[in-house]
Amino acid sequence: MTAPAQSLPQHDLLIVGAGPVGLALALALKHSGLDIVLADARPQGAADADPRVLALAHGTRQTLERLGVWAGLPATPIKTIHVSQQGGLGRTLLQAADYDIDALGYVAPAGALATALRKAVEEAGIAILNDAEVRALDARADCIVATLETPDGSRSLTARLAACAEGGMQAGEGDIAERDYGQHALIAYVDVAGGHHSTAFERFTSQGPLALLPCGNRYAVVHAASPAEADRLMAMDDAAYLARIQAHIGNRVQLTAVAERLRYPLGLRYRREPTGARTAWLGNAAQTLHPVAGQGFNLALRDVWALAGVLLEQRGDPGAPAVLAAYARNRRLDRLGTIRFTDTLVRLFSNDIAPLRHLRGAGLVALDLFPPLRHFVAKRMMFGARAWP
Repeated sequence: MTAPAQSLPQHDLLIVGAGPVGLALALALKHSGLDIVLADARPQGAADADPRVLALAHGTRQTLERLGVWAGLPATPIKTIHVSQQGGLGRTLLQAADYDIDALGYVAPAGALATALRKAVEEAGIAILNDAEVRALDARADCIVATLETPDGSRSLTARLAACAEGGMQAGEGDIAERDYGQHALIAYVDVAGGHHSTAFERFTSQGPLALLPCGNRYAVVHAASPAEADRLMAMDDAAYLARIQAHIGNRVQLTAVAERLRYPLGLRYRREPTGARTAWLGNAAQTLHPVAGQGFNLALRDVWALAGVLLEQRGDPGAPAVLAAYARNRRLDRLGTIRFTDTLVRLFSNDIAPLRHLRGAGLVALDLFPPLRHFVAKRMMFGARAWP
């Protein structure tokens, strides 16, 4: 029998997930006066060991500076982005110097960012429950009751608002839109002769996009391929796989060694509405994007900043329908615009149909020749869908 809500521990905000997205939300609200608690299914320090790298847009750097965690973060700047397609004409360059900024974006280890955010959250005195998996959320008129599974057994607590910042979306949920791209991503690191000179490459192949992202003194590779091709690539020894990446990228850089290959499937999944009864979804709990153009975490952090802004502006009950409706309105243009932007890139460039190949080449030439078009793409990548009037 469920205990009455009045007898359970009560909070204003429960944040589900203590990865970078959930931690950033807690930190953005540290001076809000809200009673905040985070619940994370993983043991303490698990997020710190995250092996992924994150592409951080210029706008994301600004947000992390406001949160006080940018200084000391081991982030590698991207000053130039070289975009091209294999087997076709056309290429374009996006350069930070054109916008009078230090870098278009940055690449940082996800674990290092989680460590910095967690340290700041702990210093702010915000409680984090580790090894606490949220198994159920029961929305009621004036609160939401969360059932948590811990090493000591089940427990419950209440909050006026639950912000779900981690975890996937269940297939078959009515409000979920999905697209299977038929691709897997291989993640690896490669060494480069002569250094990377803060230049990132986005190379579109018939199998899918290949990105080289400067990370420290080497490149992080994000390599999309069909599942069958991914099987073959994972089975290759390092020398053969390095040769395959080199063949894709051409003679633009000379790669010398490869290490640490990982693999995961790619698809698009998003909630049509990022709010429900006393619930807001953000980050991967709201949308999971293809890694092309590196928009996933940047969109998630814009979710965070927008939700924090609404909660700070509309005092009172943080889970009230009017508050959640304001957040949903705030996020509609950016969310759907970014989702469509990345989805269009994947579908337009992940094929080898000759007419489309020529059209893509013409598009890349147009981007290079017409600065307004190029600026549209650059600002979209730096600041999201609301960056261009």
